[in-house]
Amino acid sequence: MEREGKKYEEYAYVLDQMPHGRPGAPRYGYGRGVIQLVGETYFTLLEATPKKDAEISLGERLYVGRVGRTKVDHILGRISYDELTATAKAELPGVIEEIIRSKERRFIEFFNRSQPVTPKMHALELIPGIGKKLMWQILEERERRPFESFQDLQSRVNIPDPVKLLTRRVLKELSEEEKYLLFTRPT
Repeated sequence: MEREGKKYEEYAYVLDQMPHGRPGAPRYGYGRGVIQLVGETYFTLLEATPKKDAEISLGERLYVGRVGRTKVDHILGRISYDELTATAKAELPGVIEEIIRSKERRFIEFFNRSQPVTPKMHALELIPGIGKKLMWQILEERERRPFESFQDLQSRVNIPDPVKLLTRRVLKELSEEEKYLLFTRPT
């Protein structure tokens, strides 16, 4: 969802919950602790306070939009990858993979529509494991017929598991200084 040019997450997945807040961070939540989340649309890393007596589990998908939250009381704000707990960092790859699988159409469209980012580099080459040779195979195959699924992509192009490759790219965008952002938004 967008408001005044800003992009907000509607849903997010729980990466960790800290009943007493994040060590070293200001005390928020009035005794309710803090949860760390990753957004479903822009992979935004967030911290929030849960509602009193809310039962929350790791990996759970929660509504974090403006109105009608049932388990999240307040969004404290965006955080960086480095501010994630060890548990959250361990959960993140599996959650990203789950998001990519659940939004297959969106990510297949990336393979069907991506364009060059510079005169010498295509957006496909920013995906770990895709070099010039695979890029050209993908471009030739999508010219013949758009890809319909990850399975279709794998069967027509000699590409390793596209979900794992996309997960590695999202993790790279979240954890490193990247010039080109394909799936996340600038912090």
